Amino acid sequence: MAKAWGLLRFVVVYELRLWAALFRWILRRPIPVEPGTERFEYVGAVRMILGVFIGVSALEIPILHLMVPWETVRIALLAIGVYGLIWMFGLLATMRVYPHLVGPAGLRIRNSITLDLLLEWDAIESIEVRRRSMPPGGQTQLEDGVLSLGMASQTSIDVRLTAPRVVPVRKTRGEPVSVIRFHADDPEALVAAARARTQPLAVKNR
Repeated sequence: MAKAWGLLRFVVVYELRLWAALFRWILRRPIPVEPGTERFEYVGAVRMILGVFIGVSALEIPILHLMVPWETVRIALLAIGVYGLIWMFGLLATMRVYPHLVGPAGLRIRNSITLDLLLEWDAIESIEVRRRSMPPGGQTQLEDGVLSLGMASQTSIDVRLTAPRVVPVRKTRGEPVSVIRFHADDPEALVAAARARTQPLAVKNR
């Protein structure tokens, strides 16, 4: 019963945050961030895939409406189709509203509303551009202390930590990680912004 309630709570919170992100995106009201913080997108890796799904869903609505002869069923399918179409726009909106952040507090790695991982600058030993294709096994993978947080089965940035740490990512199951890989649409710009934050710390700690 506790698991069922936990799942229900997750679904409800997810839906509410998705719709809130959709309204923010439509109204062009980004979530306020700390002064000096830079935003970096990652949606480019899946934009085409989402576009295809949205296009197919949009086509299905009138096709099913014409093919199904029963009025009640047509109305039900129309409602489901429209909701699904809007939901996919909402998913796209979450990726635009919750980008990666590079700011005074550290590097925040995000993926829609399912991941928000803050790495403080003193926890980062190095960060570099490294484009990789992920093997089959999902978009989140852990192997030998290396956590890959992929988008469309790819990562483009490697972050090496100063010490292994446990991160709030379910796939790790409490196992510490020493390297985190993730994707950004413009990895060079993100890495440059991050190094501008980490290099003064490195000099200071010498």
